[in-house]
Formats: sequence, structure tokens, C-alpha cells
Amino acid sequence: MHSDQNPLQSIIQIRPIQLSDNPELAVIVRNTLAEFGANKPGTVFFDPTTDALFELFQTKKSAYFVAETDEKILGGGGIYPTEGLPENTCELVKMYLLPEARGIGLGRTLIERCLEQAKAEGFQQIYLETLTELNLALKAYEKLGFEYLSAPMGDSKHFGCGLWMLKKL
Repeated sequence: MHSDQNPLQSIIQIRPIQLSDNPELAVIVRNTLAEFGANKPGTVFFDPTTDALFELFQTKKSAYFVAETDEKILGGGGIYPTEGLPENTCELVKMYLLPEARGIGLGRTLIERCLEQAKAEGFQQIYLETLTELNLALKAYEKLGFEYLSAPMGDSKHFGCGLWMLKKL
């Protein structure tokens, strides 16, 4: 292990979401949005599905991955065939990490897992909606090859998101 590596990273497991994860994940999502001043209408902060992520991700061609260490959930992220998107496109959704889990490459690992799953499901491109407030995430998306769009795609109902990105798989 390199001396500059976060000790969390070596013991993190990434696994599919379970029903028991719902309450903890909802808190992570809402606290992260509040932390960045993004807890506003038109975001997942007010979306009722935020309290039922396990149920939401039972949808065909969707997946949600949870990162945890020592039985503590650090965050997660997933893919979803959002209504109104082209058939060959899914959305990268609900990517949130606790503050102590940021900056160690975990976000990138989760996104890459989502990209692999999207390819396995036959999607050819992946879309995301985000907020300017989440500037660390923006840098990660850019490094992974997501490109900015001038308008939203699909019908996520998250009118509070002002940035849209797309990546070909």
C-alpha cells in the first residue's frame, strides 16, 4: 500500500443494493445535496424514490451498487433506463459518497462499475444530470469522457439540475 493511499480504499467492497440499505442511502443522498447547497426542489432531495432505492432499482435494465467498509455504507451509484431517453441510452443516477469517501478514487470505481453494467445491458450511451454545485463530481465525469450537452434528454423530472452530460460506451 502506498503511503498516500487512503486506508479505506483497500477494504471497500462494492455490491448490489439490498433492501436494508434504503434508510442509510437516503440520508447520504440528502446530506450530500444539503452539504453542497443543492437541496432544492426539482432534485432527488425531494424525490420520494430516494427513500426506496432498492425498490426503484428492481426495474429491468437498472442496477445500483453500494460501496461499504466494515458494515458502513460509504455511498453508491447506479444506472437507470429513464423515461424518454433513446432506447440505447441509460442514465447514471444517484452517485453520492460520504465526505470521507471522496477523493480516494471510489467515485471513479463506482462510475466504471456502472459503465460496465450499462454495456452488459446493451446500452450504447450513458447520460447524466447534475448540478454546478457538485464541482468535484463534474471533474470526475469529464475525466471519464462525459461531454456537456446544451439541453436535457429524457424525462427525469429533476428540473433543478442545470447540467447535462453524455458519454458513448
